[in-house]
Amino acid sequence: MTAGGGSGFPAAAGRYHLYVSLACPWACRTIIVRKLKGLEDAIGMTIVDPIRDERGWRFTTAEPDLVNGWQFLRDAYTASDPAYISRVTVPVLWDKQRRRIVSNSDDDIMRMLESEFDAFAANPKLDLYPLELRAQIDELNEFLYESFNNGVYRAGFATSQEAYEAAAYEVFTAIDAMEERLAYCRYLFGERPVETDWRFFVTLVRFDPVYYGHFKCNLRRIVDYPNLYGYLRDLYQIDGIAETVNFDHIKRHYYMTHDDINPTRIVPVGPLMDLNAPHDRERL
Repeated sequence: MTAGGGSGFPAAAGRYHLYVSLACPWACRTIIVRKLKGLEDAIGMTIVDPIRDERGWRFTTAEPDLVNGWQFLRDAYTASDPAYISRVTVPVLWDKQRRRIVSNSDDDIMRMLESEFDAFAANPKLDLYPLELRAQIDELNEFLYESFNNGVYRAGFATSQEAYEAAAYEVFTAIDAMEERLAYCRYLFGERPVETDWRFFVTLVRFDPVYYGHFKCNLRRIVDYPNLYGYLRDLYQIDGIAETVNFDHIKRHYYMTHDDINPTRIVPVGPLMDLNAPHDRERL
């Protein structure tokens, strides 16, 4: 998608719709960018139910699909390609005019929302991917994805002790490196958050409630890291971000959907996290 429409999908207010899960960190990256850019009026959004079964992500009476009347998100995929049989994932950016999926890549959708809809954004001057930092942002994005964002999944779904330990130790290598980095700067690249901060945030905010116990990444909690925990609270307290975080959806999805890891499907009551507590990050 481009602002000028050269891709065949021109940016336009009201034409596109975002299908997301509040449980999924990849989808929540796009929710955050939509919120920060002020695109709520330009791009609609529907939230799927956090409980996913063999039929995939579904819509419920509590959160129905008012755009297409679908019961399952798979319908968006088969509407775009009747022969589609692969995995159904969120987020999905849907073109209401051409009646097909534009993209199901959180990377692509983030960049589209960041840069191609400025004419319709309430906050068009916000630049989450500044030109002078792009090479550094790309490098840190890749490191954090491999070692942390995806690393927790490699640990959680490991089927051997060796694979689990390798992934888990790699997760904490990344955590320790970011704890040190954040001792000297408020955000990952200085005095304002960029794309990488939000890519990091969505995994960080899920770490203690889910990845620490459910995925066995349990050397330490994020609350045990003074810089990281302060940084997490700092990002959480930015206007609009708290409403993108739903711990009920997060915990029910992971603990009830991954019954191979948690066969009892019991959802833990904790942990208690006061993300609204003062963070004292302004001093950096």
